[in-house]
Amino acid sequence: MVRDVMADYLPKQEPRKYLYDPVADYPSRGGKMMRPSLCIATARAFGAEPERAVRAAAAIEMLHNSLLIHDDIEDESEERRGKPTLHAMHGIPIALNAGDMLAMLSIRPLLENVYDASPWLSIPIIQDMERMARESAEGQALELGWRRDPDQRPTRDDYLIMVLKKTCWLAAIYPCRLGAMLGKRSKITNDAFIRFGFFFGAAFQIQDDVLNLNGGLTYGKESCGDLWEAKWTLMLIDVAQSLTEAERPRFEAYLRNSRETRTEEDVAWVLDLMNRIGAIENAQMFARGLAGAALGEFSTLLSDLPDSRDKRFIRDLITWTFRRDH
Repeated sequence: MVRDVMADYLPKQEPRKYLYDPVADYPSRGGKMMRPSLCIATARAFGAEPERAVRAAAAIEMLHNSLLIHDDIEDESEERRGKPTLHAMHGIPIALNAGDMLAMLSIRPLLENVYDASPWLSIPIIQDMERMARESAEGQALELGWRRDPDQRPTRDDYLIMVLKKTCWLAAIYPCRLGAMLGKRSKITNDAFIRFGFFFGAAFQIQDDVLNLNGGLTYGKESCGDLWEAKWTLMLIDVAQSLTEAERPRFEAYLRNSRETRTEEDVAWVLDLMNRIGAIENAQMFARGLAGAALGEFSTLLSDLPDSRDKRFIRDLITWTFRRDH
């Protein structure tokens, strides 16, 4: 349903080669569709028909894809969903413009959905969208800043704040809050949505960081791309805190090098450090603890709702996080 609706908002007009074909590229590649599915499931769990939420869900997926285009440029990534990144195919200027256009196009289905569902909900929904966009940009800024300034040494708490902002608001908090508003036809004031979205979104992100190290054909992104980019994950934070004096100079050089000057030997060395200290297993254990907290918040958040396929779907997403391979 979401893919069909998205297609209605992706123009097939000129200039196609330099704008609208690149705009439609990432949405056409598929993906997990977790964010729009979570929005629709929450709306249905609170009593809405799926048609009431599908355009809002499409707006979320379109915005997510626009940010992926920008993220790939900022991260200098080479692969997305099993294919070359948009900027690798078309160059940075065209990809950047396509990402901007896709972000603007994502507003249209949301506004039309809000008008059809409950016009008086428009302000709270747009306010939530504005906060989600602001939190996402702030989280991205933290991650980019840590990579630009190699003297920075983020802690676990710093990492979790970054993930709350960059990942959790778009991946879980906003889809759930938006779905609940459409289902209940009222403004959401319950902070349990934020707590649930944080615990679930952080578990999802940490598992994503782990999968990035495992790689493989099904992953859909560059294997060990986070290490090539020297991204601060829980695993890299653990490595930085456990270095010997002999290892420290090489690690400092690894952080200061650009992506282009990092070597396969550098990446393999850091990965070996992670394996040696058990950083990957520790991250997985931490993520499972967050998932347990998410299940607790889920029980509180939806305890008054009758059992339904959608309620079970939301609950099972939490454990699906650890069953997925990409």
